[in-house]
Amino acid sequence: MNTVGGSPIGVTADRTDWSPVRADLRRYGTAVVHGQLADWRPADPDAPELRAVLGRDWSRYRGIEHPEIRGRYAASRRLLKHAAAAALRAEARDMELAYGPTGRPCLRGCDQIDISLSHTDSLLLVGLTTRGLIGVDAERADRNIYSRGLDRHMCTPHERLLLSRLPEGERNPHLVRLWTLKEAYSKAIGQGIQFRFTEFGFGPDNRPTQVNRPDGTAGTGDEWALRTLTLDSAGTAFVVSVAVYDAGLGRTLDTEITTMLDAEAAAAVQEALDAEWDQWLEVFEQ
Repeated sequence: MNTVGGSPIGVTADRTDWSPVRADLRRYGTAVVHGQLADWRPADPDAPELRAVLGRDWSRYRGIEHPEIRGRYAASRRLLKHAAAAALRAEARDMELAYGPTGRPCLRGCDQIDISLSHTDSLLLVGLTTRGLIGVDAERADRNIYSRGLDRHMCTPHERLLLSRLPEGERNPHLVRLWTLKEAYSKAIGQGIQFRFTEFGFGPDNRPTQVNRPDGTAGTGDEWALRTLTLDSAGTAFVVSVAVYDAGLGRTLDTEITTMLDAEAAAAVQEALDAEWDQWLEVFEQ
């Protein structure tokens, strides 16, 4: 079963039709969205609307001294919040981001959907899932990794063996694929770069992708779905990887923020209201 979604959906900051995002969430339980940095970067860095959308991230945004980094921060959060709001049929300004100990973002009070963010060069990428956990990552397809010797720091022994058997021209594309897969998987489990890339690996791209131990044996089962594809964005090719963990609880078909309410919580609220009403009746009858 496909749980990593369809093709990444391109969106703009103005007049975007978000229905394909909701359609992918209904069909796959996962949707991947991408946008252009130049489009989502705010025209006015001090606009009240931007402050409303960033919410608690406003102070962090204002504390970034470098204009380019500050603009990228705002653009990525704008896309992330608008994509989440579209999935939940809410307003972006009502979405509040929280961050785990490793900086992993989540939507405060919206446990029905998990999110992931990546940005590189001119590309912004957001992953959404109702299945469990998601991680996404992107790199330029022409990024030169192999010649810098990064394979020694990011590959397991088994991966390095497979790499040595590839023709010279195929080694760098293979490493870019591995890099994005490892980033996506690490983001999904909330470890980021704290989880050494030499401690887990992936097989060649002509086989079903799974997480492997350093010796190349399977490290996880069907609970993980992984996918890598090439995305053309404004004439630049990017390698995009998606990692989705299926918690086994089934996917949530109804993600609307106005209707998603835990049944036990709703019952508790109703019980409290009924008790309060009974007290008012007793006072009135006296």
